[in-house]
Formats: sequence, structure tokens, C-alpha cells
Amino acid sequence: MEEIKFNQIGVSFKGSGSYVPDQILTNQKISKKVDTSDEWIKSRTGISERRISNIDENVSDMGYKAALTAIEMANWDIETIDLIVLATSTPNDLFGSAPSIQAKLGAANAVAFDLTAACSGFLFALITASQFLKGGSFKRAIVIGADQLSSFVDWNDRRSCILFGDGAGALAIESTSEFDNLIGFDMSTDGERGSFLNLPSKNNKDSIIDNIDFLIGGFSPIKMNGQEVYKFAVREVPIMLDNLFRKTNFNSDQVDWLVLHQANQRILDSVGERLKIPREKILTNLEKYGNTSAATIPLMMDEAIRNNRIKQNDIIATSGFGAGLSWGAAIIKWG
Repeated sequence: MEEIKFNQIGVSFKGSGSYVPDQILTNQKISKKVDTSDEWIKSRTGISERRISNIDENVSDMGYKAALTAIEMANWDIETIDLIVLATSTPNDLFGSAPSIQAKLGAANAVAFDLTAACSGFLFALITASQFLKGGSFKRAIVIGADQLSSFVDWNDRRSCILFGDGAGALAIESTSEFDNLIGFDMSTDGERGSFLNLPSKNNKDSIIDNIDFLIGGFSPIKMNGQEVYKFAVREVPIMLDNLFRKTNFNSDQVDWLVLHQANQRILDSVGERLKIPREKILTNLEKYGNTSAATIPLMMDEAIRNNRIKQNDIIATSGFGAGLSWGAAIIKWG
């Protein structure tokens, strides 16, 4: 009997896109709302300003615009897209915002769904979509990270309101039998520490009729223990990336760029130091956008690709981390 050979399927990266709202909230403007200052915020976070969605735009709108620019860079016919995965924790429709993006794009042949993993969401979505492509089920996918955190921030809490902004980013990825540019990945969750960063339901009780109570839908503002989140990130992220380097026979010297979730400049600097990756290889746009949750990694990548910092065949180490608590890492080759 003739032996049947199966070709291994890999992933290539074909395009990137991003979108940020035009409303700019500077540190100086925030200091008129709460007791803080530009110097205090910048020295502790690295953030100078953040973008706030207009009242007539939402996650689907932002995700659509980011996806469209990624598709244009990839030079794809929209009808050839098979899969759309939206990473978001702030959907404008709790039943799913990805289908709205599919409709806006006119991607009639694509299945679309949301994935929720907060600041790890984009990386988890990228890995998920890649597995569909590698499994042979789909050929082309758009992976989007979009969040509208301004709707869930307590703007009177000076500890947290300074951190967050709105935005979206996207990557266009395609299956190939020639190579695999998703070199390796890892993911982890520790629900025991989930209370350090969450967006809990309000749990307001009401009654339908005699003795039958229910909880009214709705959410409280973001709750965060910044010190514990910082300790978690600077410990777990370097460990995961270091283990991933070993598993993939890479080392930090071979990395062209480190693209981390843009949460806090101190975290980025600390992770880079522990991995012995020089500061000039650590990409950051935190100063302009703050923490946009699932959007930070693709937003940063798109900016670096369009200004020709990230080039074809560059090796990128990336990690997302945050609520859950969850964290993930991947090593990719651009292109």
C-alpha cells in the first residue's frame, strides 16, 4: 500500500491594521478631574495621554476599521476570509460583537466569534485562530483586539483612571504549507489570583414576582490591585518567555523586537532586563495610548510595521498578561 504523506500546515502573517479614536485625554486634563499630575502619572506609568471613544462609536466600529486596514495591507479579497476572531472584554453586544464586524466588512464567507481574556485576549485569539488554520479547516483569518475601557473606568478613582484608553488592532494571517512563522507559544491561567484585576457584575437584586428574585444585568467599574498585578507580570512573563526560548531553540539575542502588552513602562523595562533584551528592542507606544487591553499588542505591531521598524523575517517575542489572571507568550517571524 502506498504511503500517504501529509504536509505540515503553518501560518504566515500578511497584514496589520489599527484604529484609535480622535478624542485625546491628556494627563493635564485628567488632573482637572482627579488629584494627580502629569509628572506623577508619567513617572509611575510612562503614560502621557490616551484615546477615548466618541459617543457614537463602539468596539465593533473600532474593530472593523482596524480589520479593514489589515485586509488592505494583505491585499485580500474580503470574500476569501474564512474566520474572524475578536478579542474583547468590552463588547457592545454581550452576545458577540464579531458578527457585526463580519457584516460591516461584507465578509459573507467568514465565521465570526468573540474571545474574552482581557489583556491576554489578543494573544489567545491569535493562537486560537492559528490552530484553525493549521488544522486545515480555514485558509485566511482576521484576528482583532479591541476594547473600550473608558466605558468601565471609575473616572473618580485616580489610581486606575489614569491607566486606560480605547483602541483596536488587527492582524491578517494565512495558512501555508511552506513554513510556519508562529514558531512557538504558551498560555497560562491562575484563577486563584483573579481578584487582583476584574470587571465584576453589579449584583443588584430585584424581584420578578413573589419570592422569585433575580440579578439585574450590569457591571461595576474596573477593580485593580496595581501592586499585585505588577508583581505578577514581572515574575511570570519572563519565566514563560524564557521557557519558550528553550522549547523553540531560540534565545533572547536572536530576538529583533520584544512586543509586550502595553500596561506600564516599568513592567516593560523590568521584563526586558530580566530577559537581557536591550531597551532599544522593546517596542512601546504606551505614552500615546495607555492600556487599551486586547488592542495593545496589534496596535503596537501595526505602528512598528508601518514605520518600517518591524521588517520582513524579523523575530518578535510577544506576551500578553492581565485579568484572569492570565498570561501568554509567542515567538513569531513577521511575514
